[in-house]
Amino acid sequence: MGKKGGGKHLKSALLSQQSRLKAKEKISHAAQVQNQKASRKGAASSHPSASSVHQNPYAKGQKAKASSSSSLSSSSGHPKRPPTIPFLPTDRILLLGEGNFSFTRALVVSPPPPLLDNPIPPTNITATAYDSEQECYEKYSDAREIVGLLRETGVNVVFGVDATKLARCAALKGKVWDKIVWNFPHAGKGITDQDRNILTNQLLLLDFLASASKVLAKGPVRTLAYGKKKKRKPGDEDEEEDEENDGDEMEDIVPTDQPKSRGTVLITLRNVAPYTSWDVPRLAKNPPPPQMKSAAPYPKYTILRSFQFHRHIWKGYEHRMTKGERAHGTGKTGEGGEDRTWEFYLSDVQL
Repeated sequence: MGKKGGGKHLKSALLSQQSRLKAKEKISHAAQVQNQKASRKGAASSHPSASSVHQNPYAKGQKAKASSSSSLSSSSGHPKRPPTIPFLPTDRILLLGEGNFSFTRALVVSPPPPLLDNPIPPTNITATAYDSEQECYEKYSDAREIVGLLRETGVNVVFGVDATKLARCAALKGKVWDKIVWNFPHAGKGITDQDRNILTNQLLLLDFLASASKVLAKGPVRTLAYGKKKKRKPGDEDEEEDEENDGDEMEDIVPTDQPKSRGTVLITLRNVAPYTSWDVPRLAKNPPPPQMKSAAPYPKYTILRSFQFHRHIWKGYEHRMTKGERAHGTGKTGEGGEDRTWEFYLSDVQL
């Protein structure tokens, strides 16, 4: 009985969240249409990058702002900021849902600067997949070769890992992590109804964040060197406006050297519908009540930073679909929209 009532409460909260996002998206799209009309009348000639904000009709308001900021900076002649590399050479890293393990290979074999000169020891990296080893090789034709290379270098490769039950995985028992990374998570159930699809993936992420909270390293919050950052008023932490600005404000953040600090979770998604409707920042910061009333509440996280994820700097990385390679295609995704990484740490931790 408790399960039934709690489940309704959780689903109701998530569906209500979806409704708010859709309403905001309609308003944002209407504003974009007006701006497009204005740009066609002459603004495009003086501000050629402005139209680039509106190429994707599904883009949300906060993402359009980030795209506009990036485009304007490049067109005005200012050098683009270097891509954010969220890893330190001393990090203990857990990679989830690795598919064909091409991201792990890039991180170990040919990482971007500054890791190229000061690389992460392969033994510090554990790369995992939800599939069994045989299923992985059947889905991705290049996975066997990549996994063999990784194991030769010392990377711990583990199959059959459920991201929502990390503490129960025997191969991960007793380990804690400085970074838990899930690039492009997806339930992979092929649900055609968009609202149900969104709800299913939101529940997946909530369970993942609860699972990750049990295996993150404890310690003080990592100190960051800030670039430009807007001032916030007291109590703004839970406001929707805060979530819209997180990406714009925190792009310039660079980690500073310091002793071991609190572990973080990194989630990367594409900046297009339906992924923007998952509303990852709000799920992490203000999760709804659990499905069962008797269950422990979902842990609350704080956003450390968000930044654009540049696939091209990870040599040989190819994001593959959950279903693997399909007939007459490679099973790749990623056409249109930027990729964005959100990095979170647990808000309340007993040190």
